[in-house]
Amino acid sequence: MPERSQPAHDPASPRSAPHLPLDWETDTLLGPPFEQAKLGPATLVRMLPDDDAPPPRAAVVHVHGYNDYFFQEHLAHAFTRAGYAFHAVDLRAAGRSLRPDQVPHFVGDLREQAADIDEAACAVRELHPGIPLVVHAHSTGGLTAALWAHARRETLPDGSFQGPDLLALNSPFLDLPGTLFDRTVGTWILRIAAPASPHRVITNGRSEYATHLLAANGGRWEFDTRLKKPEGQPTLALWMRAVRRVQMQVARGLRIPVPVLVARSDSSGPDQADNPLLDTQDTVLDVDQIARRTRRLGEDVTPLVVPGGVHDLSLSAHGPRTDYLGKLFAWLEERL
Repeated sequence: MPERSQPAHDPASPRSAPHLPLDWETDTLLGPPFEQAKLGPATLVRMLPDDDAPPPRAAVVHVHGYNDYFFQEHLAHAFTRAGYAFHAVDLRAAGRSLRPDQVPHFVGDLREQAADIDEAACAVRELHPGIPLVVHAHSTGGLTAALWAHARRETLPDGSFQGPDLLALNSPFLDLPGTLFDRTVGTWILRIAAPASPHRVITNGRSEYATHLLAANGGRWEFDTRLKKPEGQPTLALWMRAVRRVQMQVARGLRIPVPVLVARSDSSGPDQADNPLLDTQDTVLDVDQIARRTRRLGEDVTPLVVPGGVHDLSLSAHGPRTDYLGKLFAWLEERL
């Protein structure tokens, strides 16, 4: 039987004991200069700097999306060149953290994966005390990171703050694409039916987006197709209910107290092989929905539109990818 989702842990609850020393080893997927360490049910990855590198100006934690894991070496190198200590977290049941008895990406409450982000942030702050923490999160990871940053909005009695200092969201999954029926009646049905049938498949189809990215299919990127599947990852009922719960919370308004960057492509299109703009559009999410939800995240939110970007803006063609990273680092420079 597939593993059932565990009870959710509140990411705003008091932190556990310090993690150090973590048991680092050479990363099993990327090799040197990347290392990985278990972090409860999740896995923390870091890129080791050159011996003569100056002290980092800030530390970053990258958070992946659904049907995804950390493989973007070029993103790590870009952050490192810009003076950041780079880390990524493979959330529970995803990527390096996926166990044989688990359904990939399956959780019944996004607070479970928000707790993974919380643990990663805590560990990185311990590794790099006294410097700002940036969280860079994509798609469903962006939705979960927003939930976590909202949950960690309070200052502790000792004056410390345990959320991020800056939050950069790359095409966050802030609303559900589809018809009004899907977003209203469909959500109501999920709320009632999902607990009784948590593994019921809601959607299941090929990801032309992932297929097009893969170098073996003429794309630009190499990744493990067992962990990021061109055939797509089925959407299960309880997971979708968890997503819709947080999306409705976003619709009511979050109070993220730190500066937030919300980046998106300039257009959306169908995730179909015959879409001539497959390489220049977000074919996973509706960018207009992202735009509408952006202002609901907090008081200091900066939108960023990347013409010609794909769903993961860091995996776009050279021009829009360079545009995205340049403007991302400019925003970080300004806010740091």
